[in-house]
Amino acid sequence: MKYKNFVSSFRHSDIMKRLVIGRASDSISLDPGNTTDMDSVKVTVNIFETLVKYEKDGKEIVPGLATSWKSSEDGLVWVFRLRQGVRFHDGTAFNAQAVEFNFNRWMDKDNPYHNEQFNYWNYVFGGFPGFVKSVTALSDYSIEFRLSKPYAPFLSSLAMPVFGIGSPEAIKKYGREAYKNPVGTGPFVFKSWEPNQNIILVRNEKYWDMPAKVDEVEFKVIPSGQDRLEQLKQGFIQIADNLGPDDVASIENDQNLQLLLRPFYNVGYIAVNNEKPPFDKSDVRIAISLAVDKEKMIKEVFANLARPAKTLIPPLLSGYNESIEDSEYNPEKARQLLARAGYPQGFKTTLWVMTSSRDYFPKPLQTAEYIKESLKDVNIEAAIITYSWDEYLNRIKNGEHELALIGWTGDNIDPDNFLNTLLASNNAEQGYAGNYSFYKNKEVDILLKQARETTDMVFRKNLYRRLLEIVNYDMPSVPLVHTMPILAARLSVTGYSPYITGVESLEKVDIELELER
Repeated sequence: MKYKNFVSSFRHSDIMKRLVIGRASDSISLDPGNTTDMDSVKVTVNIFETLVKYEKDGKEIVPGLATSWKSSEDGLVWVFRLRQGVRFHDGTAFNAQAVEFNFNRWMDKDNPYHNEQFNYWNYVFGGFPGFVKSVTALSDYSIEFRLSKPYAPFLSSLAMPVFGIGSPEAIKKYGREAYKNPVGTGPFVFKSWEPNQNIILVRNEKYWDMPAKVDEVEFKVIPSGQDRLEQLKQGFIQIADNLGPDDVASIENDQNLQLLLRPFYNVGYIAVNNEKPPFDKSDVRIAISLAVDKEKMIKEVFANLARPAKTLIPPLLSGYNESIEDSEYNPEKARQLLARAGYPQGFKTTLWVMTSSRDYFPKPLQTAEYIKESLKDVNIEAAIITYSWDEYLNRIKNGEHELALIGWTGDNIDPDNFLNTLLASNNAEQGYAGNYSFYKNKEVDILLKQARETTDMVFRKNLYRRLLEIVNYDMPSVPLVHTMPILAARLSVTGYSPYITGVESLEKVDIELELER
């Protein structure tokens, strides 16, 4: 008879600890400022560090590479004291000059290392340079930020992994190749990247804090969820990400596995391209929302591990408007709206979907098939179009789609991270879009701006509630679900806890020895 025994008291020098994480898709970039996809951020968060960071529950901001900070009464000047004795993986010193270099690289389009990208800077700070006037080293370990206007989520924005600080010398050395040669200060050092195969990190032996407990981490691409689960069961990998709702029973029935669930902190939706007829008509967009029976879809496709989404932000966020009623399932009314819009016989369109599972769509192709059949019932004939994940993102950023299944997982616990990214007009620029519906509404833009600048939290909450009412009326996109992402790990894995934002720093993860007898 075979059984598993876990031994945690072996000496570290005896056996190399190697953590292998199976995931559906590869990273696109390992340059933090250029990342807009979770598969990239899940790697970079272990290589790079930010000035401040969130506790894992996302509710409190704590020191990172900065040990303390203060702001002026008007919120326009922020000064951070930096941690001393920290070095980048290439041996160069972390200091205020390095912070200044990174921020100027992101915010200044004329900077020789800007690379004409950095979408997140545009989303968060309103353009290049946006409302960050200057970032200046006051001394070796003091950095000053000057803003042109108050920004309520400034600290929470700096905590986002996309603002991880990289080695200036490495960025200069690699130039446009920095995205595949990452050098940070974090608990793990980049070793190798075999595209669409794996990324390997090794422990930073000179880390300023407690060293990581495992020697090496491999992020292994296994496109099939069934294959990821099977490799987990056989012990070839220790953690499986992006599993499907149908896998839960199998995980719970395996005595060697542990089921891990992330909180409901995302939204999966249909991005309806408002710039392309007939989707420039709100009646057509509302008709699409009425055609989908979300409750039935959640039961059939998500195994009830999701909640219907009636807005683009999850209920736990401040400003969530519980008084908004979800779109009722009403195909007859949908057909009436289509007729009123000038399409009594319906029309043909395309529905785009990614091929790999995401936290918000663990079964993307099945979700697309369900939407297709729902639309068919109201005389909208949607042909399903698929692309690989990186090509998919590039195409929808360019606004090539008509209907596209997409989603968002919050980077921080602030409604601005969802609503400004997904709704602001200045985020609807082709090639850089985060507003994949290409929705532009002046009143919404004004409310977003006011909510960003006020320090009155009650007023801010009410601004968001009003904004959501307008968006619900316009229906620029069709909110579908808030999901509970599913992961699993071997029982031998300890110290791994799914973060609300969907990305985990792995320095506290350990692996107990599995002895097979």
